[in-house]
Amino acid sequence: MYKLVLIRHGESQWNKENRFTGWTDVDLSPKGIEEAQNAGKALKEKGFCFQFAYTSYLKRAIKTLNEVLDKMDLLWLPVQKTWRLNEKHYGILQGLNKREMVEKYGEEQVLLWRRSYDICPPPLPADDPRHPNNDPRYANIDDPAAKPATESLKDTVDRIIPYWESEIKVKLIENQQIIIAAHGNSLRAIVKYLKNISNEEIIKLNLPTGIPYVFEFDTQFNLLKDYFLADEETLQKQMEAVANQGKKEN
Repeated sequence: MYKLVLIRHGESQWNKENRFTGWTDVDLSPKGIEEAQNAGKALKEKGFCFQFAYTSYLKRAIKTLNEVLDKMDLLWLPVQKTWRLNEKHYGILQGLNKREMVEKYGEEQVLLWRRSYDICPPPLPADDPRHPNNDPRYANIDDPAAKPATESLKDTVDRIIPYWESEIKVKLIENQQIIIAAHGNSLRAIVKYLKNISNEEIIKLNLPTGIPYVFEFDTQFNLLKDYFLADEETLQKQMEAVANQGKKEN
């Protein structure tokens, strides 16, 4: 049996402030650190013992992974960082408050920017300091997809799934248990692929911060089951909180 654990980073400072984050390198909040530590404890209690780990180029995911591995006594584990696991790029929305954007553009439009499959937020201008062209961590990457001005979930799927097939899946089969610490949309891209979720249904999927999401496969790589390491009440509450970030206040 192969076990894959996906974990969205713990609450970031901009999650706390309800801002669009995307590729902006925002740190964890104190609550986010605690969420990551609790996730590590839960994984250790359930007997998980990873042989390899993946994360993005963004510190909120990297630090989440470190906190998880620390609580599991696995900080020595080999870790592969890749830009392909970065969050979806939110273009000019990055840094803006989600509810303020709802007031300006309406819930339906903001939901499409946040959760739809193939609609991109408005792009960053090429000369914007926030554009990946101006970030040294992407300077030596030739792939144009590494330097987007904006992305849809489809774009995120397109950059992640080839890497899943050529790298992550191979590593999972070699090692039997791996963990990926990444972001709401990069993980939604993987979940969509693994569960064959339609373009229409994926809009309803909201991944909570800091809760491990486990996938179990048989030796033929058929998906046996998937589940979160959280009680149903906690899980639903946190999923609803994510969904409500882009709604008007009552």
